[in-house]
Amino acid sequence: MEHKNIGAEVLQDTYDDQQKWVLDSSLDSRGRVPLRARTGAWRAALFIIAIEFSERLSYFGLATNLVVYLTTILNQDLKMAIRNVNYWSGVTTLMPLLGGFIADAYLGRYATVLVATTIYLMGLVLLTMSWFIPGLKPCHQEVCVEPRKAHEVAFFIAIYLISIGTGGHKPSLESFGADQFDDDHVEERKMKMSFFNWWNVSLCAGILTAVTAVAYIEDRVGWGVAGIILTVVMAISLIIFFIGKPFYRYRTPSGSPLTPILQVFVAAIAKRNLPYPSDPSLLHEVSKTEFTSGRLLCHTEHLNQAKGSPDSSISVDV
Repeated sequence: MEHKNIGAEVLQDTYDDQQKWVLDSSLDSRGRVPLRARTGAWRAALFIIAIEFSERLSYFGLATNLVVYLTTILNQDLKMAIRNVNYWSGVTTLMPLLGGFIADAYLGRYATVLVATTIYLMGLVLLTMSWFIPGLKPCHQEVCVEPRKAHEVAFFIAIYLISIGTGGHKPSLESFGADQFDDDHVEERKMKMSFFNWWNVSLCAGILTAVTAVAYIEDRVGWGVAGIILTVVMAISLIIFFIGKPFYRYRTPSGSPLTPILQVFVAAIAKRNLPYPSDPSLLHEVSKTEFTSGRLLCHTEHLNQAKGSPDSSISVDV
C-alpha cells in the first residue's frame, strides 16, 4: 500500500510540473524553462498576430498598384513595368528559402523576425523619403516627363529591402506563433488551432485593407501619404512585437533541415562505386543517444539492393 502511495505521489508531482512548467524544450526570454502561467499562449500570440496584419498590409499596399506606379510615375512602358514587377515578385518568392535557413541554423525565429521587420521598415522609410525629400522626388514639375535617376534608384532599393524583409517574415513568423503553444498540453493544443484561425483572419484583414483603403489613398490622395501610413503602421507593429519579448517562448536554432539532405546527396555520390555490405551493422548510423530530435529510419532491402543505387550510409572502411 505504501508503494502505491509513493507511485501516486510521483505521478501527481509529474502532472503538477507539466501544468506549471512548459517542458517542450522551449525557453523563456532569460533562457530558463518557461513558466506556463506567464509565457506563451494568447498572451504572446496577440503580439505576433498584430505584426502579421501590418506586414500583409504593407506588402499588398505596395504590390497592388506597383505596375501603375512604374508606368505613371517612372514613365516605364507596360512591358518594362510588368517585367520589373515579375523580377521583384520572383525575388520575394525565393527569399523565404534564405530566411528560413538563417532562422533554423543561426538566429532563431524571434531574432529573424526582428531583423526582417527592421529591414522591412528601412525599405518603407526610404520609399516614403523618396516622395518628400527634394533631391529624391521624381521631378520638380506637376507632370513628370522623365523622373530623376536618384528617385528611381531609391525606389528600387526600397522595394528590394521590402522583399528581403518579407523573406524573413514568411518562414519564421507563423512558426514562431505556433511555438507559443504546447502540443502536450490539452488546453493549449486547442488554443493552437484557434490561433491559426485568427492568424488567417489577420492576414486576410491586412490584404483586404491594402487592396481597398491603401490603394484608394494611392490613387486619390497621393503615394507619399500612403507611404507614411504604411511606415507608421509597420513601426508601431515592430514596437508591439518587441514589447511582447518577456511573454514569448523561444526555440534554440537546431540547424537547417536542408543541411542533412545535402549531406546525403554528397555522400551518395562520393560512395557510388563502393560495394554494398551484406551486414547492415556495417552501415554508418547515428547512435540513438546522439539523435534525439526525431526518429531513425530503418534500412530497406529493396531500395538498397537495387542495381546501381548508391547508399550514403556505406562506411568508407567497407
